[in-house]
Amino acid sequence: MAIKVSTSGSASAAAKRHLDRLVDDKFASRLFAEDATLWGPAAEEESSKRLGWTKAAAVSEPLVAEILALKESLAEKGVDRIVLCGMGGSSLAPEVMTRTAGIDLDVLDSTNPAQVRRALAQDIERTAIVVSSKSGSTVETDSQRRAFVTAFEAAGINPAERIVVVTDPGSPLEQASREAGYSVFLADPSVGGRFSALTAFGLVPAGLAGLDIAAFLAEAQSVSEELAQDSTQNPGLLLGAAIAGGEPIKTFLGVVADGTDIVGFGDWAEQLIAESTGKEGKGLLPVVLDTDAPEIGLPIPDLQIVRLVANAADTPAVGDEINVSGGLAEQMLLWEVAVSVAGEVIGINPFDQPDVESAKAAARELLDATPEPEAPVFEEGNIAVRGTSSVVSGQSDVLGAIEALLAQLPEHGYVAVQAYADRIGQPELAEVREAIAHRARRPVTFGWAPRFLHSTGQFHKGGPRVGAFLQITTNESSDLAISERPFTFGQLIQAQAAGDATVLEGHGMPVLRLELTDPEAGAQQLLEALRNV
Repeated sequence: MAIKVSTSGSASAAAKRHLDRLVDDKFASRLFAEDATLWGPAAEEESSKRLGWTKAAAVSEPLVAEILALKESLAEKGVDRIVLCGMGGSSLAPEVMTRTAGIDLDVLDSTNPAQVRRALAQDIERTAIVVSSKSGSTVETDSQRRAFVTAFEAAGINPAERIVVVTDPGSPLEQASREAGYSVFLADPSVGGRFSALTAFGLVPAGLAGLDIAAFLAEAQSVSEELAQDSTQNPGLLLGAAIAGGEPIKTFLGVVADGTDIVGFGDWAEQLIAESTGKEGKGLLPVVLDTDAPEIGLPIPDLQIVRLVANAADTPAVGDEINVSGGLAEQMLLWEVAVSVAGEVIGINPFDQPDVESAKAAARELLDATPEPEAPVFEEGNIAVRGTSSVVSGQSDVLGAIEALLAQLPEHGYVAVQAYADRIGQPELAEVREAIAHRARRPVTFGWAPRFLHSTGQFHKGGPRVGAFLQITTNESSDLAISERPFTFGQLIQAQAAGDATVLEGHGMPVLRLELTDPEAGAQQLLEALRNV
């Protein structure tokens, strides 16, 4: 399948505004030649260390035999369940790769104690885990690894036989893993996490789970030459210019699966685009939408709809939309190119993430200080309410607080619904997004936490400060200890929620925090209230 991009209306005008210049500047060929000067002097140092993804499909080929050999070795020991412990790009790429192929891969990208406990309880005797972390210091991933070590030892299993590590060369995790006897795969340090789908971070967990990774790499390699061409027909240049070249720019990118056979692509694209472009008060924020989402039928002039279709040549875009088609590996490389183009058009460095650390630092501070929990402003049924004083002051019911939050939504703003909850056990919480969108009549994103902190969290703090934030946390009935750590999973996820809220409020944006004191009953209460409005 070849990649196709079709634009219409204002999207075509946005592309036309920049395509000739991008071709004249030889942007595509310079990108694939790893020219770090494309985004200006301020970005050059970081860019010079982050362009290895352009050659990842070829560079990663030697990994295939090593991954398949390990898969065979694990199978001989009766291991046929793979759990991925990772965050952000380290988890989202393998998840969409395996879901699209119809292959089982358990992705643990949460610190919610119920979700972690569920992953530990399933067939531990048949389980191996992949621990993915570029830096080796990601607190979520380290905590998940510790939990599995405890579970393996309790089951009489040597953890060294069941733990596979993917990290950058020279990271603290590499040294500790080799000392522990784990299998270690080193990733290309010249590739950032959100661009790492075609490196060890994508290939190791997906390959161990059963994906044909050799074919996957070959598919990506098949479009590399086309994407490196300095031509107005280059789909990467066209897509990048179309999503970023509007005057004024369309900040919100509605990603709609509409006939594609790719499963979950929007979640992967969300972290790639938002974390790459959301900085210096600028950026693009993807909004993952169904075909009947409220936003599609509303007059939202700063929302650009992108449809993922079966074949954009047969179903060209209409209105002001963009249609994109192609295989998953092809589209991953296509969108990486498009985001690099978008960074140049917007005038930012697409390879750094200067605001991601702020929420992590705030969470660490809360874990170190272990303050008493903040008392709720009020409680209604199974929901305890906290938040920015301008939102919750004078309120006495949940719907009133939600209305007060939406009343503070700027004219060109968005709402981010953030669920610090068990996404496997409580998928119904995602329904909150559409209910809020009907009322807000503006773009509404939904993110499972804490994984969104490693993706759209950058846009929330670094992009245009026009967000209103609805946090949903859960008070789980039982907590889970973390070996050799002074905090539990429950304390960790609560600190992450409170820390992010503090940073958002510090940037002058409103936050409403709803704690479901009984997770199941609280979720039903919230959804019922929203449905009845």
